[in-house]
Amino acid sequence: MIPTPASSSHRPTVTAVVGTRPNFVKMAPVIEALLDGGRVAVRVLHTGQHYDAALSDSFFEQLGIPAPDENLRAGSGSHGEQVAKVLIGVEKSLERQHSDALVVAGDVNSTLAASLAAAKLGVAVVHVESGLRSGDWSMPEEINRVLTDRLSDLLLCTSANALDNLAREGIAGEHVSLVGNTMIDSLRRLAARAEHESPLPRLELEPRGFALVTLHRPDLVDDDDRLAAVLSVLDELAAELPVVFPVHPRTRERIARLGAGAVRATRLLDPLSYLEFIALERLARLVVTDSGGVQEESSALGVPCLTYRTTTERPVTVELGTNRVIGTDPHDLAAAFRAELATRRDFAPAEIPLWDGRAGPRAARAIEDLLAGSA
Repeated sequence: MIPTPASSSHRPTVTAVVGTRPNFVKMAPVIEALLDGGRVAVRVLHTGQHYDAALSDSFFEQLGIPAPDENLRAGSGSHGEQVAKVLIGVEKSLERQHSDALVVAGDVNSTLAASLAAAKLGVAVVHVESGLRSGDWSMPEEINRVLTDRLSDLLLCTSANALDNLAREGIAGEHVSLVGNTMIDSLRRLAARAEHESPLPRLELEPRGFALVTLHRPDLVDDDDRLAAVLSVLDELAAELPVVFPVHPRTRERIARLGAGAVRATRLLDPLSYLEFIALERLARLVVTDSGGVQEESSALGVPCLTYRTTTERPVTVELGTNRVIGTDPHDLAAAFRAELATRRDFAPAEIPLWDGRAGPRAARAIEDLLAGSA
């Protein structure tokens, strides 16, 4: 539902929903710009989908996000459980506290659940990072992002291919806007500070002297044979270049299930704060990941990225960035890893249009215009 223009004596209220690491990083620049503009009041609603301190609390401090006005503490669980808990929690929150618009980011369960709650209550939905498509319906994130876009009144896109995706689905017009990548705003703003909190000395690593790995998708980590196979290859590669792997708590549980011999040479780390992670990412020789956000960050940093998936919803990182989609065969991972080590690199940041550190203010202006009835 698109709101009616607010009177001059009333500031519209925006509820900004956060809940996971990617949400925090994407939403922080939008929240900051809305607060700086002063044209709207902002409530921060934390779904609590990530509740580990390194995955949640530290992000508020490091990214400068105001303390949440409310925390739903949804926690973990199956997809259905998470969506249900967040849906109920957001619905009750919006019934208690009036909001003219609800802003969500990305494609996690909290994103879909909050959008559905708002749409049912007639609250305008704004989707930051609209239009991304992998074409892989086996990914829960693909379902979340497509449905969220259908529910949204304002769709804010990171790149031109996202506009094309939406147009093919019949979504176009004045409420679709190319604003750029707010995640890169956070990266650019905090890169210098991250240098002072680098874990490299503690880990006894040299710049460009290690590979950084992040793997967390259920179709990989929930399959014992697939997980064991990729861990074996990473151990093999660690003999050629140190491999560090910050492990999500859920992934660590799956690794532990494989037994004590599952990891021999790969260095498993506890979850890192945002600053620690981007410090590692910035100085890695290469990155191996199944994360969409890491594909974007590594391209912005100029660090080669091997995406351990068969598809990507961020093709701009392949077309203009440093990313290569290598599939999910561990042998192909080993070959791509070794080929990258044999390549000379200058580690120049990719020049992707509107990934310039000003996406947050552009997104905020689009939200303000929507609420003023002039979008």
